[in-house]
Amino acid sequence: MLVNPLKREVVVRRFFFGIVSVVAFIGTFTTFVQAQGGRRGDVVTRTVDLQPAYPGAQGSSNVKVLSHIPLPSMANIEIEQDMSRPYAYVSAHGNGYQIISLKDPTKASVLYSWSIENPEVHVGSALDGRYAKLNNRYYYVQSFEFQRTGPDAALGAIVFDVTGLPDTTKVKETARIYTPEYAAGFHSIYAYKHSDGRALLLAALPYVGPYCYVYDMAKLTGGDTTGALIAKIPRPDTVVTTTATRYPGYHDFYVHYDVAGQRDLFFGAGLTGYYVFDITDLANPKLISRVFGTSGMDIAHTFTPDPTGRYAVTEMEYATAPLRIFDLKPDGKDYAKLVSRPVGAWTANWKSEPHNHEVRWPYVFVSGYNTGLQIFNMMDPTNPYTVGYHIPDGASTWGVDVRNADGLIVTSGYTGFWAYKLDGFDGWNGHQWGLPNVSSVQDWDNGPEGAKKPQRVS
Repeated sequence: MLVNPLKREVVVRRFFFGIVSVVAFIGTFTTFVQAQGGRRGDVVTRTVDLQPAYPGAQGSSNVKVLSHIPLPSMANIEIEQDMSRPYAYVSAHGNGYQIISLKDPTKASVLYSWSIENPEVHVGSALDGRYAKLNNRYYYVQSFEFQRTGPDAALGAIVFDVTGLPDTTKVKETARIYTPEYAAGFHSIYAYKHSDGRALLLAALPYVGPYCYVYDMAKLTGGDTTGALIAKIPRPDTVVTTTATRYPGYHDFYVHYDVAGQRDLFFGAGLTGYYVFDITDLANPKLISRVFGTSGMDIAHTFTPDPTGRYAVTEMEYATAPLRIFDLKPDGKDYAKLVSRPVGAWTANWKSEPHNHEVRWPYVFVSGYNTGLQIFNMMDPTNPYTVGYHIPDGASTWGVDVRNADGLIVTSGYTGFWAYKLDGFDGWNGHQWGLPNVSSVQDWDNGPEGAKKPQRVS
């Protein structure tokens, strides 16, 4: 049903490019051991040579390009999950966003473009976007990071009502979120359906604020932007380092419902460490685990667990750093209070720098600054391996997302928008693997799987 991870092409390519593969592997292993403080035997890193199999080749034969739109300098990407709403939203470094129509994924097109007023005087960019559904309406939230040398430094995000798509004349701005107390904008945002029935927007204040803010989407869309701020998740460590001084808050983060523990969990990349909070009671976030003191830690960037919350894929934003995998429940039951050593690691190329990723266990979809789209299998967290890839000309890919209903993969970056199909990957549901159906995708109508269901709210 799913793709065979060891395609014949990969085997042949590794045979004919054996020398390059060995060099790449040695470089990967050496770099990783150095990052781990020189301790050998901690982790075995497995990699696949990324040199094209033949001149002009850009990827493995099991990854098909469906569409490409050459847009200028795009940041993160978000795809709607309802097949009746075939839209993707791409943040533009040019202070706005674009809506991509995927009615026919092989003929993707720009449906709508928006830019903030007077973009030429704004210093910074639009970085992240998320969509949510509540009260039978669909909303898209665009975050911004504007500097104080231009206008709108205190603007964190703008909320748009996009219910009327594909009629773009019905796209309406409904709210602007400002944080004058921490005037640097939102780097990352995340939309989450809480077990208490509320639709939430979480926003990171990475540069000047030591919190992740939590907003009630119903209040935001109803015009109460002041009362919408209902919680603050602190970054617990106050370690004074160059990174901590420059970036006191969170970078990226992830939220999911822990079915086994019957609770809502926040997984925050806190720049000097990774932190897990119980946010079932939003007024009282409780720290339950941390990944801290890891050799090579610098700018803890992204933190994404598997559906059970046990194994987490992490990224550190510097060249040569692999994606490290940590076991947060070493005894198989409870979260460890402190984890410091990874159990596995993966890299596409030891010279590469991965950026963002999406977990659809056992697959992890990775966007890399110079390795395009990469896909690896983490069924054995101690020995992950590459199963497919596509490297566009220019290579630099910023964001990635996956539509669970049909397995459509979309990416964004400096070469524009791309849509892909991985052979054999026709969609994802955790139940197919005997796991909770938990990913970054939200069930906006029914709430988290396994939670006591409040009455239908949308």
